Amino acid sequence: MQCASLTSVAGVAPKPYFWLGKETLRVAAELFALNRTRLCDRLRANKDVPEKSIVLLQGGEQTNRYCTDTGIIFRQESYFHWTFGVTEADCYGAVEVDSGHAILFIPRLPESYATWMGKIHPPEHFKQKYAVHEVRFTDEVSSLAYSAFLFQRGVNTDSGSVTREASFDGISQFTVNNTILHPEIAECRVIKTDMELEVLRYTNKISSEAHKEVMKAIRPGMKEYELESLFEHYCYTRGGMRHTSYTCICGSGHNSSVLHYGHAGAPNEKTIEDGDMCLFDMGGEYYCYGSDITCSFPANGRFSPDQRAIYEAVLKSSRAVLSAVKPGVSWPAMHRLADRVHLEELTKIGILQGNVDDMVEVHMGALFMPHGLGHFLGIDVHDVGGYPEGVERIDLPGLRSLRTARDLVQGMVLTVEPGIYFIDHLLDEALANPAQACFINNEVLARFRGFGGVRIEDDIVVTANGMELLTCVPRTVEEIETFMAENQASTKSFASQKS
Repeated sequence: MQCASLTSVAGVAPKPYFWLGKETLRVAAELFALNRTRLCDRLRANKDVPEKSIVLLQGGEQTNRYCTDTGIIFRQESYFHWTFGVTEADCYGAVEVDSGHAILFIPRLPESYATWMGKIHPPEHFKQKYAVHEVRFTDEVSSLAYSAFLFQRGVNTDSGSVTREASFDGISQFTVNNTILHPEIAECRVIKTDMELEVLRYTNKISSEAHKEVMKAIRPGMKEYELESLFEHYCYTRGGMRHTSYTCICGSGHNSSVLHYGHAGAPNEKTIEDGDMCLFDMGGEYYCYGSDITCSFPANGRFSPDQRAIYEAVLKSSRAVLSAVKPGVSWPAMHRLADRVHLEELTKIGILQGNVDDMVEVHMGALFMPHGLGHFLGIDVHDVGGYPEGVERIDLPGLRSLRTARDLVQGMVLTVEPGIYFIDHLLDEALANPAQACFINNEVLARFRGFGGVRIEDDIVVTANGMELLTCVPRTVEEIETFMAENQASTKSFASQKS
């Protein structure tokens, strides 16, 4: 990380920013100052916040692999990053609600740190680096003197995990409220500022280009993990992205119907075969801000008639949703729209038969798309705020997997990721259920057993009148086939250029 001035002016203090050099994005520390201001504004408007309150957050801790001394690459805790933009581990941060005065607490490091880890910087270094008002050491947290402390504690509606609240020696002497802060800071994170959107546009730009490099390089006979490696290599080399937003999913053939393929038990290890449909769900992360993009395409660059039919059905639902998105629209309504388009198209293909309205009544859409249409995106790939108080999860197939059921608001960033999958155990359950089996043409369905799945996933920003598409990759059948044919025939991939 470099801290410098974008435009040096004599006598004017430099404005700090995060930058990894070359063509990577400069992110001004003002982004986090604005986040703190927004948080304090919300808290001051909350009648339950006591006077002279201070927010206290604990950052992420450096951890080792199990019982060893092998360090795990550190990634900052998301709420702490949103508030301070600090890349170092083992810190605390405080913000006075009334004034917005920001205090960063850094660990008091032993002299041996300089031998093993590098220079020990003084507090003034971090004050300038992160544009906070004050820097103290973490062993001084207990010296804070305020009438009330607001701690972060609440349930993440995606993971079900409880956000860890700050803890330190001497905490028992303070008056602590751990219920007010969580819903307020989570709601701040739902709506992105212009500076946050700039970072998300960057993560999408780099990740889109990385997906295109994968499409250039893929050949039958390669291993799925080779394409995962290429994606990560491009994101890090060209974009400064040390982390991905989540574990890469590189499913080919039947693996493309496994929704979270790529985990330790199935580590993108299959050999890609001629005729396989590929579903590659991968997103790079820069300065903790993520992306989430899925591209589906045939490994050999040419869609078979069945592959084309399923792909174009998903593309039609994607475009129907993108055209309908605007402030005030219900996100569950967008999921239902995608489901309906899928059912209509599957009926045209011949896999389904009968009345689509009747299919909707027995939840046939969830048979082919068991996951939700999309989710909030930001510092976490499944970003927070999906189910605030008053927004209830819809307990119906498919809809219960939605990570938010909110109405859309300008400034929200979401994924739109419809998909059609042929998952054997779900198909078998439907065929054993008379209410659903009557809509299935099993003779045609048999042709698609082992097909895998197709997902098209883009990242969008809800704007005043519609949406802004952040993702930029080939999407139509013609665009994909032309792109793959031209680039595989006439250009070397990024990986081969670097070798």
